[in-house]
Amino acid sequence: MERTEHYNYAFLDEGSKREIRRCILKAVAIPGYQVPFGSRELPIGRGWGTGGIQLTLSLIGPSDTLKVIDQGSDDSVNAVNIKKFVGLCTDVPTTTDTHAATLIQSRHRIPEVPLRNDQILVLQVPIPEPLRIVEPKEEVTKKMHAEKDYAPIWLQLYESIVKYGKVTIPTEYPCTVEDRYIMNPSPIPKFDNPKLHQSDCLYLFGAGREKKIYAVPPHTSVVSLAFDDVPFERENFHGKKCRLCGSTNTYLDEMYDAETGEKFYQCSDTAYCKEVRSRES
Repeated sequence: MERTEHYNYAFLDEGSKREIRRCILKAVAIPGYQVPFGSRELPIGRGWGTGGIQLTLSLIGPSDTLKVIDQGSDDSVNAVNIKKFVGLCTDVPTTTDTHAATLIQSRHRIPEVPLRNDQILVLQVPIPEPLRIVEPKEEVTKKMHAEKDYAPIWLQLYESIVKYGKVTIPTEYPCTVEDRYIMNPSPIPKFDNPKLHQSDCLYLFGAGREKKIYAVPPHTSVVSLAFDDVPFERENFHGKKCRLCGSTNTYLDEMYDAETGEKFYQCSDTAYCKEVRSRES
């Protein structure tokens, strides 16, 4: 893709971008509801973030600054390639600074820095349907959402507690949006779930392969499913800290040095880790 003048701004044609933006507006108007959309073909295989990329391409403009992260990292292959692709067809500046970005596309993580009202976070979603694990048929899950019939997913949580003494779902932990729809918050760790609740920014979720868009608007109630006597619990990193910046209140990746046999922890959010170290230096 060297001769970008042969491509429309932001790659997609204007009609496609308008259609996706209309679906975004509907998703914002009905928080947590999965809005079908006509997923377009991109020079990336479906299942590799095409839903999030289409949202980004439909929203991005010359005044934007783009940040792309993959599991917290700005320098992963997925993040670098998406930034390169968007840059080739928009010339929009990119950044690793969360504060400077107006549009953030992410896979598997929400930044540690609280996001502002003038920022949009786009999350890539492989499987948008939270009921898929208990019901494989799309027509049945649609009816369950319409009737607010969420007993099977509550039963799944109960069986986990009976078997293990706690809910063992580590990622894609289901949550209720505005006390109406149960939503899959994408494959973020459940550590990030509370960041969705009453946030200042707009969260958008795009599933290209499944052709669905949904949203969590600013100041929306998002509550992770839990029983009264078994409350929701995030990952516990008590007694652990990032070996680079010393943070103890962030999501930490467990790493292993094959040569020394040492096990250590680092901040998943590389930009936040650098920011903390720069403040201390």
